Amino acid sequence: MNKIDIKSLDFEEMKSLLEKLGDKPFRGKQIYEWLHVKLVSSFDDMTNISKQLRERLKEECEITGLSEINKLVSKDGDTSKFLFRLCDDRVLESVLMKYRHGNSVCISSQVGCKMGCTFCASTIGGFERNLTPSEMLDQIYQIQKISGERVSNVVVMGTGEPLDNLDNLVKFIGMLTDEHGLNISQRNITVSTCGLADNIKALADKDLQITLAISLHAPNDQLRKEIMPIANRYSIESIMEACHYYYEKTGRRITFEYSLIEGVNDLPGLAKELSHLVKGLNCHINLIPINPIKERNYRQSESKNILNFKNILEKNRINVTIRREMGTDIDAACGQLRKSYMDQSSDVKVMN
Repeated sequence: MNKIDIKSLDFEEMKSLLEKLGDKPFRGKQIYEWLHVKLVSSFDDMTNISKQLRERLKEECEITGLSEINKLVSKDGDTSKFLFRLCDDRVLESVLMKYRHGNSVCISSQVGCKMGCTFCASTIGGFERNLTPSEMLDQIYQIQKISGERVSNVVVMGTGEPLDNLDNLVKFIGMLTDEHGLNISQRNITVSTCGLADNIKALADKDLQITLAISLHAPNDQLRKEIMPIANRYSIESIMEACHYYYEKTGRRITFEYSLIEGVNDLPGLAKELSHLVKGLNCHINLIPINPIKERNYRQSESKNILNFKNILEKNRINVTIRREMGTDIDAACGQLRKSYMDQSSDVKVMN
């Protein structure tokens, strides 16, 4: 019998479960708080729940959780990268970034990725499976427990394409922002997508107040197809149409992420083209100095080219910033730590 993933039940589902088990709904509230506020990983830790109910829960349910494999901390102490093991022995990575305004966690939404972006290490090993709401939540919970500090901002920008796991993503957001859980504001959550236009519209219809970030990386279809295979399915025109729809539905400013690759997408003419593309949309451009990975020949743009690209956008009255580089000394780019671990594990298996 497959047990119920109790940490993936939202507040109302938890109360319904307790009623089905013949108990009172308020027990559901107590159990929900044990899992999502006190962050316990065992039914035995739920001290205000009767032993009889705890034993029944053990029979019917399981508490899925992550176990820490490795943790790397940057020299400045502002960035920590975690490698976690899932219950099925697959691995994922998450990042804690400390800012003056609070702690931000970047989480993964899938094990591996099927999008194939040529500058990203996450996609090299291919796609394995979607993460459940509980597995997305537990990345945050484990980091809070390990660090002893509260997380105030969450970015779904790690391994995987969040909108390819839309139902679990939406449920995760609902539970993360629930007043009975960590109660993080929707406005403090950012979801990044490589541009699944249909699902951008579907997300807009959920009427959430999160920030949507589009991994654009090129202002035209021809160049985008060279670095992002998803561009063969969704044109920039369809993505921009979806972005206008998202803004009209939510009123939320959209972020466009643009990773600068030397000699590929950092030319002045492309900055002008990008300015023309986003003009008239309430948006923000986030320029990202790319983190080189050994499997690719891409190099980070020179500082003067990055600043020139930024200046061209600003002259065209586009809101733009350059992302602060964090954790480059600890493989903090998406997918790098997991890829290194998988490579080492494969080497060990071959030697054995």
